[in-house]
This record gives sequence, structure tokens and C-alpha cells, in this order.
Amino acid sequence: MTHPHPPSAFTDPAAVARYAEGPRRNVPGYDSLLPMVRILLAERVPDHGRVLVVGAGGGLELEDMALAHPGWRFDGVDPSQPMLDLAAQRLQSAGVPGGRVALHHSYVQSAPAGPFDGATCLLTFHFVPREERVPMAAEIRQRLKPGAPLVVAHLSVADGAGPSGDGGAGERDVWLSRYAAFQVLSGVPPEHAARARDKVAAELAVLTPQEDEAILREAGFSDVRMFYVGFAFRGWVTRA
Repeated sequence: MTHPHPPSAFTDPAAVARYAEGPRRNVPGYDSLLPMVRILLAERVPDHGRVLVVGAGGGLELEDMALAHPGWRFDGVDPSQPMLDLAAQRLQSAGVPGGRVALHHSYVQSAPAGPFDGATCLLTFHFVPREERVPMAAEIRQRLKPGAPLVVAHLSVADGAGPSGDGGAGERDVWLSRYAAFQVLSGVPPEHAARARDKVAAELAVLTPQEDEAILREAGFSDVRMFYVGFAFRGWVTRA
């Protein structure tokens, strides 16, 4: 399986330094999403379990999980070395012992074989082209113990006719405009939010929720359940 090069924002030093602000400005309910992810993992991950974190750069979810579950060990995978460096700095500042977290500069097909007790892939899949989604999800699944949970969350927007009174815009356009409006309320200048919205529409592989669920099933996962909706973002928990 090939994989897209990481977005330039993940290699630009200034953008990397600002990364921690991004999810909270872009993703409605991000500060609640992280504990929900922990709750879903903890239903099946034992007290001294091992968790695979795909797209671990920046370290936000690694920090959150490591502090809440001191017995868990983590393998974080990301193709951007600057983002992994940021994750390492964040974990060190949080006092997370280095022996609990192994960071790997690679794509998931080069990740440790596990088997892992659980996995996460947050705000990552929308950077992966449609044709590579099933192979990537299958690579995650083969590293999980039978029945182990995978928690994913990313941009996922319905398509079709928009609601009446929207000036003829399709449903996808309406939701992406709401995504931009949330950014503005979070402090992003309107012109920056508009550019981000256009960039998402033009460059990212944003599928429908039905397509995203079908990809997880095709990769061999079962019991796919949506647990989170935040405007243009969706989250699911499923089992290997």
C-alpha cells in the first residue's frame, strides 16, 4: 500500500508549533472527544494493555490517554518526524515516562505487529485517499487482538440536496460552511476559515458516513457504532 505524503502543514515548523491549537479550534467538542475515546477503549483494554495510536503526531491523544491510564503502554505511528518530535516534547512536559511510549516515524504498514489491545486513529483518515482507506484499516486490524476496539474520528459529511432556503447549496457545502463558522467562533479570522473550508473541499478525501462505515466493515471490523458527531466530523468505535 502506498500512502500520501503528509500535508505540508505537518512539516512546516511554524505550523507544527501551532498544532495544539488546531483541534480545539476546528473540531466541535474536541475536549469531550478525548475522554469519550478513553472510555470506549477502557471497556476492553486491560489495566496494563498496549494501544496502537495511528497518526500520533502532536501527541494530544497520547498525552490524554497516558495520564488517565498509567498502566497502558503505547506505540505511536506518524509519517511526519516534526510532528513526532512535538509529541515527544509534549509527553516529556507532561511527565509521561519515556518507556511507556514508543514513537515510530512510519506509516501503519511498518508499525509493530502487536498484537495490541486497542487502537485509535483520530483526525487522520481524511488525509488518506479513498482507495487506500481499506488497506490502511486492514493493516490496523491485523495488529489487534480478536475483539479489540478501534476508535476513529475524522471529517465525514453527508452528500445530497441541501435543506430548503440554503440558496441551492448541496448538503456537503452546508456542513462545510458550518465547519468554517465554528472556526470563526473559535477565534480563526473569517478569511482563514473560508480558505480552510475550500481547501478541505478541494483536497481532502471526505467521504460520507455510510462510506466510512462500509470501509471499516470491508477491512474486517465488526459492530461498527457511531458515537460522536460534531458538525462535519464523525467518530466510530468498532471491533477487530
